[in-house]
Amino acid sequence: MKNEFSKHETDYIKKYEEEGYTSNFLFNDNCLMDSATKNTYNPDEVFIVAHHRYEGMSDPDDMSILYVIETKDKIKGTHLMGYGPTADLEEAEFFKDIPEENYSTNSDINELTK
Repeated sequence: MKNEFSKHETDYIKKYEEEGYTSNFLFNDNCLMDSATKNTYNPDEVFIVAHHRYEGMSDPDDMSILYVIETKDKIKGTHLMGYGPTADLEEAEFFKDIPEENYSTNSDINELTK
């Protein structure tokens, strides 16, 4: 059975918002920034709760990753990043620099509600 959230990033974003992941994070000046508070975070201050990859249905080059994030000060939110040929290399490096131990081994949205 296919996951009902597998086609569109916005479906996952809405579900995570219902689970308390309401902040929107932007990549700015080599940091992740909470768009509401303007607080910035370095890679070691970011924890990846889950991530989901998407490929455009009409254009396979339209690829993105939705990151579900919690920061060192317990701010919860999401960040949508393009990847593939159109990726921002500095942004991709930021996520590569997040320590491996800051990535959750569980990326199933259904596990968040248990």
